[in-house]
Amino acid sequence: MAKTAYANPEQPLRTARDAEYEVFARITRRLRAAAGCAASDYPGLVGAVHDNRTLWARLNADVSLPENGLPQDLRSRIAYLAEFTRRHSQKVLHGTATADVLIEINTSVMRGLRREGEAK
Repeated sequence: MAKTAYANPEQPLRTARDAEYEVFARITRRLRAAAGCAASDYPGLVGAVHDNRTLWARLNADVSLPENGLPQDLRSRIAYLAEFTRRHSQKVLHGTATADVLIEINTSVMRGLRREGEAK
């Protein structure tokens, strides 16, 4: 009984990649919803953009660590996207750009996370 109390054999194991995908998916859904009603819910847009910027800032901090195991080329691309996201987010908040490209970047990352997960 003790063995089965903490295990659910029907529930699949969740990998770190799955967790990353879920974070991207949740934030991207919020960003998409907020972008759709930015004129009527500016605070919602601000919150969604903030969460997205926080995600990318954390990714940037992670890839800057020497012990990060990702290839250097990928780490550089992630750092570039983090900086682009930071700058573009400012434009979105100032009303001079839309969140579309931020959503597109996140969606591309999500596709990559799924593709790599399938390769195993």
